[in-house]
Amino acid sequence: MNPAVYNAFLGLAAVLLVVGFFTIAWRIVVGPNSMDRALGNDAISASLQCVLALYICWSLDTTVVDVMIVIALLGFISSASIARYRKKDDAL
Repeated sequence: MNPAVYNAFLGLAAVLLVVGFFTIAWRIVVGPNSMDRALGNDAISASLQCVLALYICWSLDTTVVDVMIVIALLGFISSASIARYRKKDDAL
């Protein structure tokens, strides 16, 4: 593949990820309840994995795969713990 086209696609993906991060951050800050914030937390961990995958495609360096695995495990554990121990927003 032509390197210019490859870099253009990676740049487009990076721009879309930045737009996604701002959208997720807006949902976390403005979210009307705690489930919106929990969903934002899960989306941030998934987006971080996408950023690391984009870095791997850009640099052809696979040393960050372990970091991707740790982020995936932390995202899963945080989502599972929120689902298990969440109370309704109006309950004390």
